[in-house]
Amino acid sequence: MRVFVTGASGWIGSAVVPELLSAGHEVVGLARSDASAAAIAAAGAQAHRGSLDDLDSLRAGADGSDGVIHLAFNHDFSDYAGAGRTERAAVETLAGTLAGSDRPFLLASGMAGIVQGRLATESDLFGLSGPDAPRGGSENLALEYADRGVRAVSLRFAPTVHGEGDHGFMSAIVGAARATGVSGYVGDGANRWPAVHRLDAALLVRLALETAPAGTVVHAVGEEGIEAREIAEVIGRHLGLPVVSVAPDDAFGHFGWIGAFFSRDIAASSTLTRERFGWTPTHPTLIEDLEAGYYFRETSAEAVRPTVG
Repeated sequence: MRVFVTGASGWIGSAVVPELLSAGHEVVGLARSDASAAAIAAAGAQAHRGSLDDLDSLRAGADGSDGVIHLAFNHDFSDYAGAGRTERAAVETLAGTLAGSDRPFLLASGMAGIVQGRLATESDLFGLSGPDAPRGGSENLALEYADRGVRAVSLRFAPTVHGEGDHGFMSAIVGAARATGVSGYVGDGANRWPAVHRLDAALLVRLALETAPAGTVVHAVGEEGIEAREIAEVIGRHLGLPVVSVAPDDAFGHFGWIGAFFSRDIAASSTLTRERFGWTPTHPTLIEDLEAGYYFRETSAEAVRPTVG
């Protein structure tokens, strides 16, 4: 299968691309810069120059493929509404190009805001949709194309997709601890974060590409939910910092942009996903990766917001 992948040089995409190639697929990766194009080529894939704002490049990439995996998203929290509009236009372009062909369209989505107070499952749908919803309502929009001749699949990734080299959410929490001199958690710290190792996630993406029926919701979740306080305790121990509670009203001021996420309870199940695809995560857990020390090297202290690959 010739697969067009957006975000191919990003954190998840750079694991998905070799997973696809090892299974015999051909990969064309969207590249918005020379560095991205070089990384994609070095991985053994073909670079396709363009960006999420260049709808013509997205249309051409989708048109020349046997399927699309849309992993890119502009995590610009200074203009999250604008990022949502960009995402919505990209989904309309990519899925619209595939309409009537029964080709697969896999969309990266998240888990925050699905439910509160219990495990989210694959049967739970986002209550918010439309252009003003988070991420431009892209998940509900993408799944609508299941009725338009597209094998549309939602890939809900755990908020922490971890592994060596991660400079995303978990590195931002470590960075906040370094900056403030304390390892914090919000409130009583009982709120939970699901996690998945990126290599386990990459395998699941391939399995979904190859076999998921139209309209499927996939949960890339290796662990249903690690309490924030446990995460903070490991970080504090490695950095030699006190572990403290941060008041909910102070979460943004203490953690920065990541505070809006680290204060939520986002527990999620992957039971249906595991049964449907025969998927069993085998790589290290989040706590095991934290204990390995990846996140406490000096190079990890300058973590930045995730951006499109």
